[in-house]
Amino acid sequence: MLSTKSGNPVLSEKRFDSYNNTYTSTDAMTVNGTMNKLGFMLLLMLASAFFTWQAFYKAQNVTPYIWVGAIGGLVLAIIMSFKPNLSPFLAPAYALLEGLFLGAISATLNLAFAESMPNIIINAVGLTMGVAVGMFALYHFGIIKVTQKFRSIIFMATAGIAIFYLLNMVLGLFGVDIKFMNFGDGSLLGIGISLVVVAVAALNLLLDFDMIERGAAGGAPKFMEWFGAFGLMVTLVWLYLEILRLLSRFASRD
Repeated sequence: MLSTKSGNPVLSEKRFDSYNNTYTSTDAMTVNGTMNKLGFMLLLMLASAFFTWQAFYKAQNVTPYIWVGAIGGLVLAIIMSFKPNLSPFLAPAYALLEGLFLGAISATLNLAFAESMPNIIINAVGLTMGVAVGMFALYHFGIIKVTQKFRSIIFMATAGIAIFYLLNMVLGLFGVDIKFMNFGDGSLLGIGISLVVVAVAALNLLLDFDMIERGAAGGAPKFMEWFGAFGLMVTLVWLYLEILRLLSRFASRD
């Protein structure tokens, strides 16, 4: 039985516990299977992101895509969090919806910072990939050990960030604008906060890798590969957006 938890609310231990040691090796979750499904989902996300990117530069209104992608993705994420067995059907749809959202947001910011940082999107994508590969190497070679204390610290840090962002959203509904939380705010406070959030998001990848590996070792069912891939994508999307926010802050200081 698993005795761990991920800072990612999707990949929590209770999602895996009920399935451990109940499936044979032929129909059980594997790490390679999870990575293959993540790769497929990333391709789907890139395809839909390219669609909204092109739509933006054809002067189409991409705002509906942003809302459809954001709200639709959130709904599917909530459903999968409670019904992991639906992941083989919903995870690919989630990837497509996230692509609609990310493509539109990325195109908008790419134009907004075309002069101050013309390669902001390429840089954000490259840094996200680099951080993900680096975190995997640190985990795979045991350079950073995922201990129970480490999990607890990252879990609390992630929960704190989530509460802070939720508070910012609620205040925004009442017309209160916290400037240092905005894209493009180049204040030292904003940059400092972004650096901390990027670090926490990156460290969450270690917890995700650990949870997936333990799920596979514990005999979780095959459909949990889709669930694990979905959870990893949630963290990667978060990491990308936070790196993009950080770069926009630096661009605003030029």
